[in-house]
Amino acid sequence: MKIIADNKIPFLKGALEPYAEVIYLPGAKTGPEEVKDADALITRTRTECDEKLLKGSKVKFIASATIGYDHIDTAWVGANGIKWTNAPGCNSSSVAQYICSVLLNLACGRGFSLRGRTLGVVGVGNVGSKVARVGEALGMRVLLNDPPRAEKEGQGGFVDLARLVAGSDFITMHVPLETSGKYPTFHLGNKELFKAMKPTAFYINSSRGAVCDNRALKEALKDSDIAGAVLDVWENEPNLDLELLDLVDFGTPHIAGYSADGKANGTAMSVNAISEFFGLGLENWYPSDVPAPENTVLKIPGEGSFEERLLAAVNPSYNVKEDCGRLRESPGTFEKQRGDYPLRREFPVFTVECADAEIGKVLARLGFKVNS
Repeated sequence: MKIIADNKIPFLKGALEPYAEVIYLPGAKTGPEEVKDADALITRTRTECDEKLLKGSKVKFIASATIGYDHIDTAWVGANGIKWTNAPGCNSSSVAQYICSVLLNLACGRGFSLRGRTLGVVGVGNVGSKVARVGEALGMRVLLNDPPRAEKEGQGGFVDLARLVAGSDFITMHVPLETSGKYPTFHLGNKELFKAMKPTAFYINSSRGAVCDNRALKEALKDSDIAGAVLDVWENEPNLDLELLDLVDFGTPHIAGYSADGKANGTAMSVNAISEFFGLGLENWYPSDVPAPENTVLKIPGEGSFEERLLAAVNPSYNVKEDCGRLRESPGTFEKQRGDYPLRREFPVFTVECADAEIGKVLARLGFKVNS
């Protein structure tokens, strides 16, 4: 059998070669000619899997090593007998780590406390649920909005969007991009939403670029309708609105879910899905070569605010300011920054030495190993 794989999917080489011919290609250069005689594709979001790519091909299975799947024309592939999978939840802890760094860096940079403030989470799936737990660990009140879940499970625990927007100090988006249907999310972050937010509130989007009307957000920031914003995803990426990049507190190149752990999870889910579909016999495969950072033991200072001492552990594991600095310095290399992303590991890889019981308890809730 023959498999075409995106050459930027990490930890994949060698996993399927005993069973198939595997061709590694850049996602943007994977076209109809390349896939016509392939049995399966392993993709990222940059490969549009639709009729244009797949018509007349031998492809029977598409594995996307990503949480999102809006690059797959699910209706067309389904109608043409092509099975597909994505990797739901693979990078959920990575995005939660990103949001934790964002919240603590905003608090320390702007000089306020997170405790007692309200985090509004829009979309409470794999990612949003973990983001909510981050907010709770940081001492924040958390409001949850997820109309599809509320419809299935009842309103208990959920609030409507208007109440969340009016009551939140931070609003963070974790929804799929839906342009139609009962619960569309296209431009869910729009002029009306920004006008309804507190003027002291912050807007964060790490879901999909078009979930936020970037022009409306730019005007809201210029008019001081809201206090600030953080964007990891952008309309028309990789071609950014440079004026908006200058206006946001932190802007990053679609890397919130780019921890090595999240990537390894996505790759493993794709390999195992292909093995199951084609009966290759691989069982619970997981990469054995995920690298560790040089220093995994961190010390917490005895002085400083609650947020500053937490940040002493969070920033060495992931510091959003570093990704933002690289993007602002070279916005034209958006795709290269994604493709050549530096090593980043999640909280459980790190051990924290901390004498403060309260700080240690919070860090343990975030996922760190803690030595008191």
